[in-house]
Amino acid sequence: MAGLPPVDILIVGAGATGAAVAWRLGQAGLDVLCLEQGEHMDPAHYPSTRPDWELARLQDFHVSPNVRRREADYPINDSDSPIAIANFNAVGGSTILFSGHFPRFHPSDFRVRSLDGVADDWPIDYQQLAPYFALNDRMMGVSGLGGDPAYPPIDGLLPPVPMGRLGACLGRGFNRLGWHWWPAYAAIATRPHHGRPPCINLGPCNTGCAQGAKASTDVSYWPAARQSGVRLQTGARVSRVTLDAQGKASGVLYFDATGNEWQQLARLVVLACNGVGTPRLLLNSACPAFPDGLANRSGLVGRNLMLHPLGYVEGLFDEALDSQLGPQGCSIYSHQFYETDSARGFLRGYTMQVLRGPGLLETATSGFLRREIPPGPGFAAALRERFGHLAAMGIIVEDLPDPDNRVTLDGELTDSHGIPAPKIHYTLGDNSRRMLAHGLERGKEVMRAAGARRTAAFGPVRHTGWHLMGTARMGNDPARAVVDARGRCHDVDNLYIVDSSVFVTSGGVNPASTMQAIALNIADGIVARRNAA
Repeated sequence: MAGLPPVDILIVGAGATGAAVAWRLGQAGLDVLCLEQGEHMDPAHYPSTRPDWELARLQDFHVSPNVRRREADYPINDSDSPIAIANFNAVGGSTILFSGHFPRFHPSDFRVRSLDGVADDWPIDYQQLAPYFALNDRMMGVSGLGGDPAYPPIDGLLPPVPMGRLGACLGRGFNRLGWHWWPAYAAIATRPHHGRPPCINLGPCNTGCAQGAKASTDVSYWPAARQSGVRLQTGARVSRVTLDAQGKASGVLYFDATGNEWQQLARLVVLACNGVGTPRLLLNSACPAFPDGLANRSGLVGRNLMLHPLGYVEGLFDEALDSQLGPQGCSIYSHQFYETDSARGFLRGYTMQVLRGPGLLETATSGFLRREIPPGPGFAAALRERFGHLAAMGIIVEDLPDPDNRVTLDGELTDSHGIPAPKIHYTLGDNSRRMLAHGLERGKEVMRAAGARRTAAFGPVRHTGWHLMGTARMGNDPARAVVDARGRCHDVDNLYIVDSSVFVTSGGVNPASTMQAIALNIADGIVARRNAA
């Protein structure tokens, strides 16, 4: 094993939070190196540039690494979970495949213990993160419409993504019920932004944006980070974080693209590997000082995994909605049932996210499998009745933390370098089940109010485990948390975690905006600490 000269700050992971932290630390003039196990993506080869994009989404651009099996992927044993883990390993991480839906946590999400007597309050709050939300919006290029009564004021937005006939139709349904709805916040440029072109509705956002309008961090944060002097090494699979004789992080061990093992020394280490990858790395870094996993004296590394169980609601309309057009996850949404109302039979709440309709191939295959599109002479007519006439809705259910929902190391399964794979242990709690059932019924109610002649709903949907939270939670008490309010590990003074594994609770929205704001806040704390030293 060869050793490499020390760097000031070493970041592991080049996705949503690793990129944001790298940029912020680079802006402060610090010596920063980021290691990423994936490679740079070539937008010219994204599925949206090809007519077979729907097939690619089932194969090499599938959301599950167990299906994709790209060289940069590692296997995940999620057989003990109704929700399969979804991620992507590359520069930009899972932002390559995310839909761009970009809401923030509500202020109440940081105070669930005080408000509702469940889980724990965060050691930080919305007000503290507000300037970082705004900074992140500018860097990512967030579109939307100000004035949403569900949130404090949000300024500086690009014009909203057009909600289309689909959004207008379902908006009428929400209006008839007297329920909240609003145009979606989207990390999608609707006019030129920081050198990125605007959205031209090229294709589905969740197979990579060949236009560069969607703010995956390879095209938003990384160009600016590299300009500030941050170094990025791809094809570097980190296996362990190492300690020195004083019990501080001394760097990492990693395999390069040719299979050679290296030790990269560093004065400070930052983990940004997502809510499954980070606990996997900490648990695999067990040593005599930390026999149960690095920074795990609390026993909480890997525990309290939250996945946002997702329900799916569909409505079939007589009118043509052109629902296949537009960014998949960004039309309108509702937070009518986001805050707690104990009369509903559960605590906390959920988002109703209107989704664009499926493509032609998915419309045909799903309709055929449900026996709604017959084989033979009636096939084409039935397909015409459905294509562009289907409205969809995701029900994003807030997951309460449960220590039995966790990530461990698999005893047999490994990646191509022999590093143990993560194993997922996860079940839906009673509160989540009741919330999901409520959301599915309310979703069908919206579809009917909007004029749907047929509805269907089910959940949880299996391949929807994008939102990986809680496995290295934040808190002021070292016995009940892995990191402090600044993201620093209680047990290892110079080891930081910046991804969504630090989340105390999960909220009921996509966590990307909130986790990047937290990461920027942590980065400023690192800068302040080093300036004071």
